[in-house]
Amino acid sequence: MLSKICRAAVLELEGSGVGVSVLTDDGARGIFAASDDLTHLLEELQFTLGEGPCIDSFLTRRPVLIADLAGDTARTRWPFYVQAVTAHGVRAVFAFPLQVGAARVGALALFSKQPGPLGRDVLAQALTFAEIALTTVLDSRGALPEHFSVQGLYESPGYRAELAQAQGMVMVQLNVSISEALIRLRAHAYAEGRPMHQVAQDVIDRKLRFDQVQP
Repeated sequence: MLSKICRAAVLELEGSGVGVSVLTDDGARGIFAASDDLTHLLEELQFTLGEGPCIDSFLTRRPVLIADLAGDTARTRWPFYVQAVTAHGVRAVFAFPLQVGAARVGALALFSKQPGPLGRDVLAQALTFAEIALTTVLDSRGALPEHFSVQGLYESPGYRAELAQAQGMVMVQLNVSISEALIRLRAHAYAEGRPMHQVAQDVIDRKLRFDQVQP
């Protein structure tokens, strides 16, 4: 499911790769996911070298936004990591902590082969995908906080990954909460007389965009 979220995030954020790492309090990594093989390697490098944006974002509980890896700040902060990732054509990296209240579970990283800061809309979307990843991780642990709990979010194990991905995409398209996105999906399925999984698949396949649906 995290891999699907990463792939959906790449399409919406127009980056070169997105990765998610789940960490323990001491910074040790548990599970992780990536949008593609190169991003998988870039995520792996952080923990091989012991430095990188996801580690810093997790430990500081703050976003780490490096618009140009060629700058002195990045090279001073992560000398080995910057050398390694720039060799693969990466020019900017942005990391966001996965946390709610005092609980923190990891970080989401967005990689770009073009230097430059994130626009306001893209930054908001990246924060949304970080929240989606957080929800997915917590739900898989059976510890979803009350304000993230959505009855029926994963109604069938057979298509829960597709539903979660579609829900995230609708959330971004309409700039609504994750709960509202599920309501919109259900309402559309009811109005069209179609199963939820078919509507979700249409969203994923980009046959259906909710920002183009007449209310």
